[in-house]
Amino acid sequence: MDTNVQKRRENKKSLRVKVISLGNAEVGKVRNEFYKDSQGVVLVYDVGLRESFDALDNWLGEMKQEMGSQANMESIVFVVCANKVDLTKRRVVDEGEGRLWAESRGFHYFETSAQSGEGISEMFQAFFSSITDMCENGGKRPVAEVSVGFTKEQADTIRRIRNSKDSWDMLGVKPGATREEVNKAYRKLAVLLHPDKCVAPGSEDAFKAVVNARTSLLKNIK
Repeated sequence: MDTNVQKRRENKKSLRVKVISLGNAEVGKVRNEFYKDSQGVVLVYDVGLRESFDALDNWLGEMKQEMGSQANMESIVFVVCANKVDLTKRRVVDEGEGRLWAESRGFHYFETSAQSGEGISEMFQAFFSSITDMCENGGKRPVAEVSVGFTKEQADTIRRIRNSKDSWDMLGVKPGATREEVNKAYRKLAVLLHPDKCVAPGSEDAFKAVVNARTSLLKNIK
């Protein structure tokens, strides 16, 4: 754990900001006392480490347990940082999945890189501005702007297609499936992922992959 105090100006007002890094899960008993006075929380995960993304639910669960009521949770500004986006080759949690998790809960979402500085200034600007607005609004958290525009099913399907081992797996049919079964699976995915109807990151590439998979399979089915 680490603590530091900063002074900054936000909306022509002087702020004294106390920032506490809560460390990892192993220091839970030490950090729990800090939750109750929090006005803002930044949840950070490594886009190249799925375990850190999956742990976000555990962090929220721990907070809810310490905060007591849902009303207390609603008086905290949350920001989710998908960090290390500069390491594109090792990324396993895509933007669509991270953004959906955050914005479906009313949290701000930012793609960041502590190494390059990408997104860091914008994240803190939105974070402190939202806390200031909350304080001026009687402690009620402002509603984060939601830009998801897609469903968990779409995000999960795109990720599945990206990780498919072959064309059969991509369409979700068993090897040896009939033309009718292949076309039926294709139509279902096409409706779900067509770029004209799906704005999830990666939907265009996923749709093209599905089209190519269907074409490849039908060539070898009599």
